[in-house]
Amino acid sequence: MTETTENITAEKKAVFPQEKMENSGPVPENQTQVNTESYQLNNLTPFAESIIQVSGEKLNNCYQCGKCTAGCPITYAMDILPHHIIKMVQLGMEEKVLTSKTIWLCAACETCGTRCPNEIMLSPIMDALRQRALNSKYKNKIGEKATAVFHREFLSSIKSHGRVYELMMMAMSIMKSGNLINFILKFEWVSYLKLLFAVLPKGKMSLFPHNIKKKKEFKNIFKKLNNAQKV
Repeated sequence: MTETTENITAEKKAVFPQEKMENSGPVPENQTQVNTESYQLNNLTPFAESIIQVSGEKLNNCYQCGKCTAGCPITYAMDILPHHIIKMVQLGMEEKVLTSKTIWLCAACETCGTRCPNEIMLSPIMDALRQRALNSKYKNKIGEKATAVFHREFLSSIKSHGRVYELMMMAMSIMKSGNLINFILKFEWVSYLKLLFAVLPKGKMSLFPHNIKKKKEFKNIFKKLNNAQKV
């Protein structure tokens, strides 16, 4: 066994199960100080097991090296750092994870998985957490409501037409996010009009939806996915 392997093994033993997560430095104002003193990591929690099953990622192999966070380009906007999210899932801190902004801000760039020594991809884990959040009792406490609404309207548009109908998706996202009043009073609609006048003449966006030919078969795919999730 090489010295490097010995160091990694020793670090794993230090983290699992006794060691509690520690922060490597001062926490920025927009990020949450994670307190895990009342939690123990003896066996996988039901929450962690469900996320592993849906994502297919062995997040229990994470030993908190922090390389995912170091490489993530979106951490400046996150309230909980990526490696902290993994630790909190391991510890079964369901409410804190599912109501965080972080799970909705992941750009799925997969820099984390590329740098992870255990090849853990966070993007499938974030996808699983988003699904869980939307179907949980915490769905009204989602940290990034506008992004969650955008996700739903994007999928709804594809389900209805087989492709994205951008105008309707944007309109529904604005109305359902609860930002309609600010959108009007702060003249945010002006930038949207400028965008429309720029892209419509070039055919980049259409005033009317374009449906695919086999729309019914496409809807059946969504139906099968919904049935699979209920099993």
